[in-house]
This record gives sequence, structure tokens and C-alpha cells, in this order.
Amino acid sequence: MFRRSKLTQILLAGVLAATGFAATAQEKVTVQLKWLPQAQFAGYYVAQAKGYYKAEGLDVTIKAGGPDISPVQVIAGKGADVVVNWMPDALAAREAGVPLVNIAQVFNRSGMMLTCKKASGVSSPKDLKGKTLGVWFGGNEYPFLNWMAKLGYKPDTDIKIMKQGFNVDPLLQNQAACISTMIYNEYWQVIDAGVKESDLVTFFYEDQGVASLEDGLYVLESNLKDPAFVKRMAKFLKATFKGWNEAVKDPAGAAKIVVAADMSGSATEKVQKRQMENVAKLITNANSPKMGYLEPAAYERTVKVLLSSGSAPVIKKDPGKDGYTHAVWEAAR
Repeated sequence: MFRRSKLTQILLAGVLAATGFAATAQEKVTVQLKWLPQAQFAGYYVAQAKGYYKAEGLDVTIKAGGPDISPVQVIAGKGADVVVNWMPDALAAREAGVPLVNIAQVFNRSGMMLTCKKASGVSSPKDLKGKTLGVWFGGNEYPFLNWMAKLGYKPDTDIKIMKQGFNVDPLLQNQAACISTMIYNEYWQVIDAGVKESDLVTFFYEDQGVASLEDGLYVLESNLKDPAFVKRMAKFLKATFKGWNEAVKDPAGAAKIVVAADMSGSATEKVQKRQMENVAKLITNANSPKMGYLEPAAYERTVKVLLSSGSAPVIKKDPGKDGYTHAVWEAAR
């Protein structure tokens, strides 16, 4: 019985080798997203659905985020190899003792803005004084606070800050004159609720000079000392960039994939296609040799914004070049 079993194992191994199944086991990679499944993360879902990760020998697990999930806490607790995060939160975490390093910058423009009803009496930044403004926290408040400091407005004195949930109810219910929105998501929720675009005024953080880099990929600094980890992350970037390039070229196809990945069943192809079309505006390097490349000048601008947030700067010390590396990006080429 033993000999037969052994012979069976040998024959099976030969068959597997002949058919290519004896290849090296796929390397596992876990990526933690910043939010729930939506076109904001289409590139990762497309790369997985199209087999781009598998082609690189990777077994990738994509973990959805949510209102109670902090990418920083997840990676600090070894729950992910790489996280999608905004640079303000990542650099603040680095200064607080979680040494995150940017290995790629997918979004090279900010999609964040303040959306206000004209009926509230707001037509320019000077009209924000005395108003109630909806603000996201959890790391998303930093650009806003920097803007207010730049305008000379003190919270609770010149303006009232309402801690905004991740919805647009405060504006629809007239609880706030303005709320935080993203060009690819919440702004359109306001429109879908029946508010006319002509009845709104928007202030893009890019236009106000306080924009900071948003969706980038971050890993723990200690892991970058391991050549095997760097090689694995390079494969991850290569496949991810392919996924993003595909998503930008085919928003409708990307929308279908995102909807399929949403287990809640709340996503629709129409909404996700529109979101992908707006997300594409923030990835100006898509389908070019610079896809995912972090421009040092953009990094430095973000650092400058974070250092100059009035009496309560987001970070107190310039992290310099320690906050990012091009090594993984270069290895992915």
C-alpha cells in the first residue's frame, strides 16, 4: 500500500510538472484599501479580475476599508503588506511612530473640495466666516485645517466645524452651509439627491493652494530592508499599474468589475462608471511611463502644506526623503 501511494505521488508530480502546475507557489500580498469597494480603487480590482496579479506570481487579497477602519492601524498590526492612504495621514502616522514609506503615487491630483449651497450666502472663501462647515476627520481633515489657517479663520471662533459622516446629509438638510466632497463621489450624491449644479459653489483644494497628495501606496519602512519584500512589491506595482491603465481606458469595463466586487450589492454600473471617469482626471500619468511615479516636488508641496497648518500643524518636522522611495517603482519597470 505504501509503495503504491508513493508511486502515485511520483506520477502525479510528473503530471503537474508537465502541465506547468509545479511552478513556485504564488506569493501572498495583502492590500488594505482606504474605503469601501468603489471605482476609487478600480485599478486593484481590475488587476485582480484580469489576472494581472496572478501573472506576476502573486496571490493578492484586497481588503475593503470603511468608516471604522484605519489603514495605518491595519498595517501597524501586520494586517496588510501595503495600504492605500492619503499622504497627510501617512506622514502624521510616520511622525507618531508608524514609519510608513510611499512606494508609489497613483493619484497625482487631489479630488477633494468643499461644496456649498449658494442659498447659504457662500460665493467665495471670505463668505465661509461664521458658517457651519462639514469636515471629514480620521486623517482627511488636514487640508481643510490648513486652508482655514491660511484664511486666518479659527475653528469655534470664526467658523463652526461639524464632524461630517461619510454622507451628504448635512448639506441636504441645511445643517451646514458647506460639506466635504470628492469630485468622484459625494459631489455627485448631492446632484443625484436633486440639487442642481447651478445652485452649488465648489472650492477645489487644488485651486486654493492647500491640496495634498491623496491615494498612494505605503509600506512599513522596516520591510524595505528585505530584498524579497521589495521584489514582491515591485511585482505588485507592475500589475497594479496595468490594472489602473486598463481602468482609465475602459471606465465601463472597470465599473462592471467594481460592482462585482461589492458584496453589499449597493454599487451600480452607472454610478461607478461616472466615478471612474472622474477618478481618471486625477491620474494624469495613466498609460505613460510615469504611471505611479511620486514627483518629489509634489511630495515637498504636500509636506509644506502639512507644516504650515497654523497653531496645530499636521507634522512638526519635515521627514525629508525618508517619507518615500522610488526603489520599488524603479524595480517594477
